[in-house]
Amino acid sequence: MNVAAIVLARGGSKGIPKKNIIDFCGKPLMAWTIENCIQGGATSVWVSSDSDEILEVGENFGARSIKRPDDIAGDFATSESAWLHAIDHIEGATGKPIDWVLAPQVTSPLREAADVRKGIELAASTDCDSFFSCSMAEDLFFWENKNGQLDSVNYDWRNRKRRQDIPKQYIENGSFYLFKPEVLRQNNNRFGHKIGVVEMEFWKMFEIDSMDDLRMCSALMKEFIIKL
Repeated sequence: MNVAAIVLARGGSKGIPKKNIIDFCGKPLMAWTIENCIQGGATSVWVSSDSDEILEVGENFGARSIKRPDDIAGDFATSESAWLHAIDHIEGATGKPIDWVLAPQVTSPLREAADVRKGIELAASTDCDSFFSCSMAEDLFFWENKNGQLDSVNYDWRNRKRRQDIPKQYIENGSFYLFKPEVLRQNNNRFGHKIGVVEMEFWKMFEIDSMDDLRMCSALMKEFIIKL
């Protein structure tokens, strides 16, 4: 099974300058994701970026480079457009069709190779055409303001059930996705007609969008992953 990992990493970052390659627990942030994909069993790992500096970092950690055109590298460019460009590039460069795309998020470093491996094994052994990584939502009750009136979203506050009686709910944590190339080409969407989940521990759901996130994720990484 040909699994191509496509790591999207643009050069511009408004919240944290050079976020994709900022130092995170002793390595460029992106390095953790590349190593997860390599150790997790991806056939090949590619970094798609408009930044030569980012591409060089990626190559230093074992990834191959895809220079992303400016027209799909701006603030309003979609991940789907970058994935489609990368798929065409990889299949053209290797001469081999891709069976599955592994699409990890650099800013979700609280991930282990075992999570990636689990996803690839599920892709090989089930009839799903797409997957998302998730964390279980236990004791998370959401409310929203509807025209000035608060109301519960994922449960009925008028008929509050015991925790053990609430059906399993999944949080799409964004750590990584798996999908067949034809799903993306046909639907311009990472999800197809039969979607599966790859469950991860709850603490792996946090991602880095601010300096506070960086500090929190660093603490979790050191506590749960590095000390292993």
